[in-house]
Amino acid sequence: MKSNFCGVSPALGYRASVGQTEQFKHFHPTPEHVDTRSVAVRAGRIDATLIEARSIFTPASGFMADWDYTLNAYSGCGFGCNYCYAAFFARDPQRRDTWGDWVDIKQNAVALIHRFCRRKQLTGKSIYMSSVTDPYQPVERRLELTREILRTLQPEQPRLAVQTRSPLVTRDIDVLKRFDVAQVNMTVTTDSETVSRAFEPHCPRNGKRLAAIAEIVEAGIDAGITMTPLLPVDSPERFASDLVATGVERFVVQPFHPGKGRFVRGTGPAAVALADEMRWTEDRYLEVVQVLRAALPGLQEGRTGFAPPE
Repeated sequence: MKSNFCGVSPALGYRASVGQTEQFKHFHPTPEHVDTRSVAVRAGRIDATLIEARSIFTPASGFMADWDYTLNAYSGCGFGCNYCYAAFFARDPQRRDTWGDWVDIKQNAVALIHRFCRRKQLTGKSIYMSSVTDPYQPVERRLELTREILRTLQPEQPRLAVQTRSPLVTRDIDVLKRFDVAQVNMTVTTDSETVSRAFEPHCPRNGKRLAAIAEIVEAGIDAGITMTPLLPVDSPERFASDLVATGVERFVVQPFHPGKGRFVRGTGPAAVALADEMRWTEDRYLEVVQVLRAALPGLQEGRTGFAPPE
């Protein structure tokens, strides 16, 4: 798969101007990189590094063990939610500490899918995209890497789930509709924009996410809403009403664990203070879940809510 001078396939629609090449930064290879031709470039506030990956499908295990494969076209995440467990998987401690400020772009992802399909069948296999990043990164709007991956997977007809918190997913409705089995899950964690700005400062607004998943439903694509984690909620009743209005029938909820742990990025002091101010305790979480469950009969908790689509 030939690359242009920036290292990204022309098929992905990315071109770097002469001015942009001046923004390339020194590249520090990690074990995932197979050569040192990769380059880094600023993409807004994000350090975006173009890499050659060794593989694109990971046999699912642990929490995702019900799936056949996970697929992550990016490493890191430009959304940078300050509770994100995925930060733990960054090999470099500095990268864990700067989670949300960088993203690696697996520029050879499509070529790796083609190579995989020459050896194994994907038809009917369950693929979760993505487990430790968001396939609709801010840079995806320009790169269209996820779109190209969907177009490559579609003839193989795997059972696909797309997990995102970005309304950009609606751009690819035309491709998603060509899958026999596909599901889009939208992460919506609260009804409060104040809470969202504290915990998810770089994410799209909740209203835009709800509107996007409603559009997915309207297009006839299976959809779910994941409240994972469920952050402090202003009005459980209003939140439940907004969720029902999307037309979605599958919902998943998980509790928020503040602080810094093995799978949790250190949550910002302002966010923790807000959670304390809103008395977001385990008891309050259970109270809110009870209200949601009454309005959302399909509400599930934990791993069972992430089962592959049939």
